[in-house]
Amino acid sequence: MDVHGRTDSAVLVPLYQDGDGELHAVFTERRHDLSRHAGEISFPGGRRDDDEALVDTALREAHEEIGLPPGDVEVVGALEPTPTFVTNYAIYPFVGVIAEPEAEWILSRTEVAQVLQFSVRALREGAGERRLIRRGIPFRTPTYEIGDHLIWGATARIVGDLLARIPS
Repeated sequence: MDVHGRTDSAVLVPLYQDGDGELHAVFTERRHDLSRHAGEISFPGGRRDDDEALVDTALREAHEEIGLPPGDVEVVGALEPTPTFVTNYAIYPFVGVIAEPEAEWILSRTEVAQVLQFSVRALREGAGERRLIRRGIPFRTPTYEIGDHLIWGATARIVGDLLARIPS
């Protein structure tokens, strides 16, 4: 599916069930010293390389950013493509099922501050909407607040699409 945006990118939405059967999603918190999207919570992903399939971009980026081997991911589908308005990216999200993480994530020191794992239940409970200001421009956006963490913007739109497809 096509989406507005001059730069194609893809993200992986890694999902796993814990020992109690509760479903979780894996996110990254971007480093605070980055020039774009600094400190934001996102799914692992990035720009598509030339002649690369978008699903391969999502898998490659998840491996580069958090050390998730592509062979450990069962891609089960895609979500609605999502544009970014300020940076003009077209984001193609792919959902992948992984085993419950048993070891530490291997972080890209240049991009990722930490990996965050939120239950689907916590995401649903933290759903809301806020008025934010970025680059002097006020806007309303869906948000998900879990503890001190705020998911907003394109990532929140992707989460909303995901939650709409997962039964309560």
